[in-house]
Amino acid sequence: MTIQFSLASATPETEATPCVVVGVYEDKMLTSAAARVDEASGGAIKRLIDSGDVSGKLGSSHVLFGLGGIAAARVLVVGLGEQKKLDSARFQRASTEAARVLKGLPIASATSFLAETDVPGRDLHWKLRTAALATDHAAYRYTATFKPKDKPRGDSFGAIAFVADATAQPALDQAAAIAAGVRQARELGNLPPNICNPAYIAAQAQKYAEATDGVSCEVLEREQMQELGMGSLLGVAQGSANPPKLVVLRWNGGGNVRPYALVGKGITFDTGGISLKPGPGMEEMKFDMCGAAGMFGAFVAATTLKLPLNLVCVLAAVENMPDGNSYRPGDVLTSMSGLTIEVLNTDAEGRLILCDALTYTQKFNPQVIIDAATLTGACVIALGKHASGLMSKDDELAEQLLAAGNASLDRAWRLPLWDDYQGQLDSGFADVANIGGKNGGAITAACFLSRFTEGQRWAHLDVAGTAWDEGRKGLATGRPVPLLVQYLIDRC
Repeated sequence: MTIQFSLASATPETEATPCVVVGVYEDKMLTSAAARVDEASGGAIKRLIDSGDVSGKLGSSHVLFGLGGIAAARVLVVGLGEQKKLDSARFQRASTEAARVLKGLPIASATSFLAETDVPGRDLHWKLRTAALATDHAAYRYTATFKPKDKPRGDSFGAIAFVADATAQPALDQAAAIAAGVRQARELGNLPPNICNPAYIAAQAQKYAEATDGVSCEVLEREQMQELGMGSLLGVAQGSANPPKLVVLRWNGGGNVRPYALVGKGITFDTGGISLKPGPGMEEMKFDMCGAAGMFGAFVAATTLKLPLNLVCVLAAVENMPDGNSYRPGDVLTSMSGLTIEVLNTDAEGRLILCDALTYTQKFNPQVIIDAATLTGACVIALGKHASGLMSKDDELAEQLLAAGNASLDRAWRLPLWDDYQGQLDSGFADVANIGGKNGGAITAACFLSRFTEGQRWAHLDVAGTAWDEGRKGLATGRPVPLLVQYLIDRC
């Protein structure tokens, strides 16, 4: 369900809404909205604090019903933790907890006063956007492949108003656009691979272009890629019954200037190929297209906002399967750039499709190229699930992306991309090998890609740890959509 955001001019005790949301701190301090509710209700909140029912601990919550002197049917009291420790991440967590509770209540809407909370270094615009995005993210449900009678019980909650004046509307407009992009990325990531195959991604891109003014879409088929010499991408694709697609979305909102280019890895299912992955957990390899899903989502958000810039989004959509026609360890592939590649492991396929996509993208003469890929397990080992890996030889570009990640709380961490690592990719049979050994695997994967971006302002985001939550019930997260959209907004 899409959450509708709006602004409201209200007081917490007189707002006739199904639920008002206020915050309390762990040290028994009340926000101003909570204090007004407490006073109007004859001290109801303070009594619950004194009894220990309301702790104020970060991530805690308590719903109060039918308070005397309060127009709202319910008051949701959300814990903000220690006041002196409240920061950006804690504010986001409190907003997420509020949304989690709201979507479980039998209500259609609520009014939130959380944006009044003081978050050091953050203005009202940031707080509203962050709270709105946290609400939409928590309210998301995947239902596409359930029978109607078996679908998870639908939540009625679908709208939230934030108390602020009309000058804050741009914050909610940004939040709505970013939320639309995140939902697009999450839905593509969550769909099963028998539905979300390369043709499906291409069809979704074409559908979006047809419905959106100023957006065009071109889909390159196998024959066109053969004519262009994309032997690396096609080598990965040759074992699958689902033909590959190279999807090119374009937005010209900035006049006669060079575009920004987003390139995404879209392995719609990754068996590992001949270098077959272990069976347990292989079902999660439907998420191996989350780099492409994230780039598509960022494109959706940027075009929804009608950002005044030019944007190219290239999605390399391929399935990596074992078959009598599959590429093998020991094969030598010729990339579009002309560089030859010795295949040492067919499970290092993402870089093989990306290198041709990156070469193709340069035909648009972009001022910046950013790729995103669920590229390496090594990045997950290095950074866990909290930060995406960022690699670039361009210090200015890297700093801009890191700043965008910190602003959006979709954070990245920079890893080195020194030439010292390039020797690990040496091959006795081709210009480069597709893996560099077990040491520094995330870095050597980026080093491989860097050979196809010489002379370009380029950055690589490894989102293998951040693009989805692991486990049988794990869902796609929609990252790195917020980071990328913030980066593009900053360029405007």
